[in-house]
Amino acid sequence: MNLVIDIGNTQTKVAVFDAQEIIQIICMDSLTLSGLGDLKHSYPGINKAILSSVADVDPELSKTLKKDFDFFIEFNHQTPVPIGNLYESKETLGLDRLAAAVGGNSLFPGNVLLVIDAGTAITFDLIDKNNCFLGGNISPGLKMRFKALHEFTKKLPVIESAEKWPDIGKTTEEAIRAGVQNGMIFEIDGMIDHIRKDWPECQVILTGGDLFFFDKKLKNNIFVKFEITLIGLNRILDYNAEKLG
Repeated sequence: MNLVIDIGNTQTKVAVFDAQEIIQIICMDSLTLSGLGDLKHSYPGINKAILSSVADVDPELSKTLKKDFDFFIEFNHQTPVPIGNLYESKETLGLDRLAAAVGGNSLFPGNVLLVIDAGTAITFDLIDKNNCFLGGNISPGLKMRFKALHEFTKKLPVIESAEKWPDIGKTTEEAIRAGVQNGMIFEIDGMIDHIRKDWPECQVILTGGDLFFFDKKLKNNIFVKFEITLIGLNRILDYNAEKLG
């Protein structure tokens, strides 16, 4: 069994895998040593672990993972991955982007893929039919756009997303919401249309914390997979364990 830990910008996701099957996913603010101990107690069959983090990792957590598991990887830019990587600045490529690309490729090998991660930022990443990561785009996410309008102006208020909103706002709050939310929907649909001009067979995968806001509002057909990054990290863990025999 495998333990997959993904420490993101706003939350930590922990998953237990039995081969390729997800047994449990837990979302939390942070993973503590006691929490890690509880997982080990609940799933004594876990013998491999991988940790991916966008921030500095607690040294005690890394030390405990190395000690308590037969095989442990702290995912970084030197970690071998089971797809080609044609990104030119590999050292600056977000590990979550690469892991999501691996996850998408493991579900749809040999397919052209566009992986869209709607989180703190929204990322668009392209994988070709030769199983190579080509690169992608990054733009501000939903909450970031609302916050930026408040912080970079003198009077615009901070508001949050809503399930329903007008096409044309008749109040300042409605105008912000319509501008931000419609703008993101147009951006996502526009990017999908743009990619499918060259790759009409492209499979689109949507993931990220805000995916359920967008999944029913897009005009394009998409495949929704919240756990795609976890699936990718699990595949990277197995790939490296297999390389060592």
